[in-house]
Amino acid sequence: MSTLSAPHDVRQHILDTARPILGRKGFSAVGLNEILGAAGVPKGSFYHYFASKEAFGEALLEQYFTTGLARIDAILSDSGGTAADRLMRYWQGWRDAQTGSDACGQCLAVKLGAEVCDLSEGMRAILADGTRRIVARLERGVTAGGDDGSLPRVDDPGHVAMVLYQLWLGATLLAKFTRDHRPFDEAMATTRTLLALPP
Repeated sequence: MSTLSAPHDVRQHILDTARPILGRKGFSAVGLNEILGAAGVPKGSFYHYFASKEAFGEALLEQYFTTGLARIDAILSDSGGTAADRLMRYWQGWRDAQTGSDACGQCLAVKLGAEVCDLSEGMRAILADGTRRIVARLERGVTAGGDDGSLPRVDDPGHVAMVLYQLWLGATLLAKFTRDHRPFDEAMATTRTLLALPP
């Protein structure tokens, strides 16, 4: 029996296969034939799992944020270390994911964001909601740091969280421009300054 016999397995296999391809090339530049050829799935069956390429893009982004939110939840709820330690582990994980040997296209929010927001209201809404949920978790991390004394208390932890998220999105984009890890080094140093942590 095929390991991809269940409909959910086939759908997931298509999404898993497509993510690195779209991460390298973008949404518009990749046709369904390329994705389905790489996945080994007949083209006719694509529409059994997704109503359109746009619906497929929405599913891909939903999965991207679901995975990312689970990762940040795991880091920020870890009982080891202080809240500041956990926040810095999150940023270090971001940096490592973007600079490793398989880093191409790891951040779909950066890779697809500007492109798909002009193409699809549904995909734009998923990006906006995913961003909102990530920033909310970062805000809780900043607040927890004030509560346990590992970070100074701030009047508006939501603002700090949004500034940090914007900083790291920008660093990810600049690293793509420059093909260099220094934007992440600078983002890490700035993060430590914003959080009043020693260098």
